[in-house]
Amino acid sequence: MSETKGESFADRLPKHYVPADVEPRWLETWLASGSFRSAPDRAKKPYCIVIPPPNVTGILHMGHALNCTLQDILVRHARMRGYEALWMPGTDHAGIATQNVVERSLAEEGLHRDALGRDGFIDRVWGWRGKYGSAIVNQLKRLGCSCDWRRERFTMDDGLSRAVREVFVGLYKEGLVYRGRRLINWCVRCRTALSDDEIEHVEKQSRLWHIRYPLKDSRKSLTIATTRPETMLGDAAVAVHPDDERYREFVGATVVLPVMNREMPVIADAMVDPAFGSGVVKITPAHDPNDFEAGLRHDLEQITVIGPDGAMTGAAGKYAGLDRFRAREKLVEELEELGLLVKVEERRNSVGQCYRCDQIVEPFLSEQWFVSMRPLADKAIQASRDGKVSFVPARWERVYLSWLENVRDWCISRQIWWGHRIPVWHCGACGEMTVEVEAPAACSKCGSGRLAQDPDVLDTWFSSALWPFSTLGWPDETPELGYYYPTTVLVTARDIIYFWVARMVMMGLHFMKEVPFGEVYINGTILDENGARMSKSRENGIDPLVMIQGGRQRRFGKEFSYEGYGADAVRYTLCTLTTDGQDIKLAPTRFEMGRNFINKMWNASRFVLMRLAGVDQGTEPVAPEALDFSDRWILSRLARVAGDADRQIAGYRFHEYAKTLYEFAWGDFCDWYLELVKPRLSAGGNAAGAPARVLSWTLDNLLRLLHPVTPFFSEEVWSLLAEVAPARGLGVPEAAAPLLIRAAWPEPDESRIDARAEADMEQAMNVIRAVRNVRAKFNLPPKAPLAVTVSAADDAIRDALLPLADMVRAQAGAGSLDIGVGVRKPPQSAAEVMTGLQVYLPLAGLMNVEVERKRIGKELGKKRDALARLNEKLCNYEFTSKAPPEVVKREEDRKVELARQMGELEALRDSLAN
Repeated sequence: MSETKGESFADRLPKHYVPADVEPRWLETWLASGSFRSAPDRAKKPYCIVIPPPNVTGILHMGHALNCTLQDILVRHARMRGYEALWMPGTDHAGIATQNVVERSLAEEGLHRDALGRDGFIDRVWGWRGKYGSAIVNQLKRLGCSCDWRRERFTMDDGLSRAVREVFVGLYKEGLVYRGRRLINWCVRCRTALSDDEIEHVEKQSRLWHIRYPLKDSRKSLTIATTRPETMLGDAAVAVHPDDERYREFVGATVVLPVMNREMPVIADAMVDPAFGSGVVKITPAHDPNDFEAGLRHDLEQITVIGPDGAMTGAAGKYAGLDRFRAREKLVEELEELGLLVKVEERRNSVGQCYRCDQIVEPFLSEQWFVSMRPLADKAIQASRDGKVSFVPARWERVYLSWLENVRDWCISRQIWWGHRIPVWHCGACGEMTVEVEAPAACSKCGSGRLAQDPDVLDTWFSSALWPFSTLGWPDETPELGYYYPTTVLVTARDIIYFWVARMVMMGLHFMKEVPFGEVYINGTILDENGARMSKSRENGIDPLVMIQGGRQRRFGKEFSYEGYGADAVRYTLCTLTTDGQDIKLAPTRFEMGRNFINKMWNASRFVLMRLAGVDQGTEPVAPEALDFSDRWILSRLARVAGDADRQIAGYRFHEYAKTLYEFAWGDFCDWYLELVKPRLSAGGNAAGAPARVLSWTLDNLLRLLHPVTPFFSEEVWSLLAEVAPARGLGVPEAAAPLLIRAAWPEPDESRIDARAEADMEQAMNVIRAVRNVRAKFNLPPKAPLAVTVSAADDAIRDALLPLADMVRAQAGAGSLDIGVGVRKPPQSAAEVMTGLQVYLPLAGLMNVEVERKRIGKELGKKRDALARLNEKLCNYEFTSKAPPEVVKREEDRKVELARQMGELEALRDSLAN
């Protein structure tokens, strides 16, 4: 390549890497070239991940960014490893969440869903989905997610809806879906049933009311304790433990329910905890799960006193029509007036709330549809015990199995309009139910055409449970289903192990006869910089799009302006922080780490590209004798790193993968090899050929290793490298793939691993670091010629360093270098102790050693006085007991830091001793 061409190429290389100029361009290229696409290919092994479908209502949050970054690393790595890799994208219709959003939108127009009717409202939801539903998909693309976007699915698609109906009908015909009147969780705001897993339990300040229930025809009474006095209006009995001697005489007696004056029996039941309250509990079968079961055992009346709207029913007598909490206030007042309120205790109580609207959930007696879970759960448990499904980290398997072992039947019906309508038709003539995949023309029993479909829809998680096989075409036997199922791995958060992971395993085993995935990787939760979960109400979230593109965001009550770090910087930072599924404390400033890494890589790549542009790299294999020590060392490190990175990604050790690349790219390649190779490249001619080939090959491989985590940057440099080194390799150069995304993963060349070269280079680097440390400590000029003496621990270390003396001298900027075994420390020398050697640097003539010792001693005295004052302060009880904890902690940290600084100064002073 001519010098003119080299100069023009250099002119086209920007000095600074600007993600906003690079990332959109490569995303467009990948999409246009079909680089994300996958199709069944029996000549290749499949690799498949199904995305946890984000809600169609959602926007990208940092949890999505982490989860999808990790998935994309796995998929891009698999693609480069030669697998036919499919990342299946899609979104979830999110029944309750979406209906709530659209209802709020209607309210802003002064409308209610009832005014539109069911069909009109559903049309509005589809319209909303068409307008806003693609927002999160576009945001995932901006992050660099390499899903096959042609295959994007939606849980309300025709195909997936058909799969839902097939599963419901199949389970019904097997007796695993049934309809029954049972106590379920009810949200009075959303006006729908909720499954046990859709309840969030929150600790709240509450009260325990102790109330006297008079015994019939007696002056005696029994005292019960309750946190929900309004439900007493629906009491059907009071109960004691059969072994509680205090109350044995009262079993079989009758009490009179205060206010309602209803007579009720005193029963004995082992569910009663004698240590709770007085040991006597009220039994309200229609408003408590345990009481419901006790009511069935004792054939008690089920009296509903709180309706679906949260208001008291007619069965509540004079309190009918009042809101449940207002009724509580009025009832407690009446009990106090009647002299029946014994006492009130303040206490913390776990309260169940709707996971969507935070309203306190009511246990409610209702006719609902259920899935019988025990037969399905037993299969899932056995699959886990047989090793067919494993969790990473392994600790989550215990959580998963515990839920399966204690699972209750799943309430799957919801009293909302948006969702999969239950495929059951009720006959207006004979009352029979017809359960079919497609709408029937007539009743299956009497043939009447007077059919009305069940008004309820299915729980959102019912359709999500089918996601791994419904997205691949089930119930049809599609090529995709036969090729990609079971999928390879599921990457998800711990929050939905019960909601989603367990149910997918159960449904996959039941309908596909195979687990849906062999491994489940549970990523950590993103927390704010103070360790709190991110939420809208706290205003402590971090918007990934703002971190990528820049912009303003409100956090902690203030407006902040952020520069854009770029998608690669966000991805790399998140990957670096992902350690064994641990939660991640995250502040916006942490993305500077990723940005700094990308900038360092750009500067190094720019240097390499400009140097290669003017070098004839030849077309013959590089002769072994043309490789010098530094070439052999970097190629050995490259081979080792390629193998490590491959194993780390395959083992979901994302932090280790990022750390390995950082140490090799920033340390070995940028800080050391580029410095070592500069003189040979500058020499030009034949001398530059071999190092140029090693340089282009190392950068080529480094870009491949970086691609899964920093795809945009690596693709940009790959395209530029093709201009100066279109064919690369140490053998006969081969043409590189046009796009890095479709290039092969580096195969570790075991023959290049040279443990001796790596060990010798480590010793040489130790000497160079020691010299640089002394320059920095004593503020010596960079060009000051130092006489360096190395005292090796043994002959082997000395013999390893001697051939590298010229390299060490040049990199350390030493005037002279003497290497021996057991060399004594020269007078007035600074000393650095490294593994296997000591490095001495005489300072006489470069500085006044005595003056420097006195200066250090003076500084030590100041630090010692400050430490004494700090110790006195921390020993003062008045300070430690009254100051805020964070202030005390800050002073304790200062003490540790002062002690550290004093240790460094003492070591520095001692190194100047004769």
